Amino acid sequence: MANAEIFAGNCGYSTQVETTMDGKVCKVHIQSECAAIQRLAEQLTEVEPFKEISFKRAMPKTHELGIKYCTHAACPVPVGIIKAIEIESGLALPTDVTIKLSKTKKTE
Repeated sequence: MANAEIFAGNCGYSTQVETTMDGKVCKVHIQSECAAIQRLAEQLTEVEPFKEISFKRAMPKTHELGIKYCTHAACPVPVGIIKAIEIESGLALPTDVTIKLSKTKKTE
């Protein structure tokens, strides 16, 4: 089983993702404080890992549902879900992903 704990940022919502392999299919269980992600979770219950990790073949199901339900294009939750799928399916190592954001004042 692979897990992801995602804190989305300014919205203040947290999401927990749990993934388990069942043959060639990855089962996905998502709990979130966000209503949009809750709707996504209702439809994203299992995926084929190789279809989730590349844009080359087709749009990953996770991103399709992210586009359908997430109102904020920069929401990190769909990417966090895919990372958990990658880890559970053996396509990636369980390494934390970090985005550090800041703003600096221009000096004149």
